[in-house]
Amino acid sequence: MEAYDEELRQFEARGAAPLPAASQQGYVDHDGARIWYSTYGASTPVILLHGGLGHSGTWGYQVPALIGSGHRAVLIDSRGHGRSTRDTRPYSYELMASDVLAVMDALQLERAAVVGWSDGACTALIMGAKAPERVAGVFFFGCNMDPSGAKEFVATPVIERCFARHAKDYAQLSATPDQFGAFVGAVSEMMKTQPNYSADDLAGIRVPVTVVQSEYDEFIKPEHAEYLARTIPAAELILLPGVSHFAPLQRPEQFNDVIADFLARVIG
Repeated sequence: MEAYDEELRQFEARGAAPLPAASQQGYVDHDGARIWYSTYGASTPVILLHGGLGHSGTWGYQVPALIGSGHRAVLIDSRGHGRSTRDTRPYSYELMASDVLAVMDALQLERAAVVGWSDGACTALIMGAKAPERVAGVFFFGCNMDPSGAKEFVATPVIERCFARHAKDYAQLSATPDQFGAFVGAVSEMMKTQPNYSADDLAGIRVPVTVVQSEYDEFIKPEHAEYLARTIPAAELILLPGVSHFAPLQRPEQFNDVIADFLARVIG
């Protein structure tokens, strides 16, 4: 598999690939925030939830593949991220999960597969736990479900390039473009203490789950991914060789193939 942007130099300079023209786009007012969404294509819905500090534009290499395979890609900027606003309450994954359900209601989506990356994966799995009737399956990439699953943070050039891109995008997209530092602090506080699901909580999840862990993930312990796959009933574990936490940008074709296998499993 040919590498694309393993060092994230192209991502830092230009971001991910531009998104195609949207089929539908707008905001949903929910619980003190305006949540931005955009949809692409038709047929079976697949919700894509981005990582912390990012926004929906990071899925630029995944949306065309989903459209090409006959799916309706639904992008949502998490509360306080990208074009979405927030109120003064602390961030929580449960609140962000409720925002996604509100967007589903506005779009009249009874049920959807949910693909989550990093913080988006936490949100997706919480949706699966709290509202299983709305979730066809969860693609859980690069995140932990309790604080013990996170590695001690070590800054790397790749992480710094990603952070620089997020800072530029926040200034361009956010309704509060001068508050990036406060935004980072608030999201980081959530990451330190949440989520905190016990083994019993995980064992109660009843939707299909695919746990995806990259070989060189900078943030998540590999043994934590193995634990999640063992503990969540009927979950499967997929290991991505040669990539890190930023696999959707580094080797999009490899990542998209795994999404396609997941969707074949949960949707058919």
